[in-house]
Amino acid sequence: MPKAYWIARMDVRDPDEYAKYVAGTKAAFAKYKAHFLVRGGEFESLEGQERTRNVVIEFPDRETALACYNSPEYQAAKAFRAAASAGELLIVDGYDGPQPGE
Repeated sequence: MPKAYWIARMDVRDPDEYAKYVAGTKAAFAKYKAHFLVRGGEFESLEGQERTRNVVIEFPDRETALACYNSPEYQAAKAFRAAASAGELLIVDGYDGPQPGE
């Protein structure tokens, strides 16, 4: 079963409120074995709509990624994110197939 990833692209309007979201997600992310691959950081926008904050979180599989999102712990924190930012969050399955050059 492939790993799954949350891909979030956000424009943060209220950093103080967003900080409450970040603090509130810790329990859910620990419980569901989240692993941050990208968490903010510098970026270059090459195509499409640019967002000010980009995050990629790895989970063991899609079931776990969905369980984290739907958990009471995450849903409580999500209210802070909704008030503080606008953007997109999606879950994508990882790829286990052949790579270029293989």
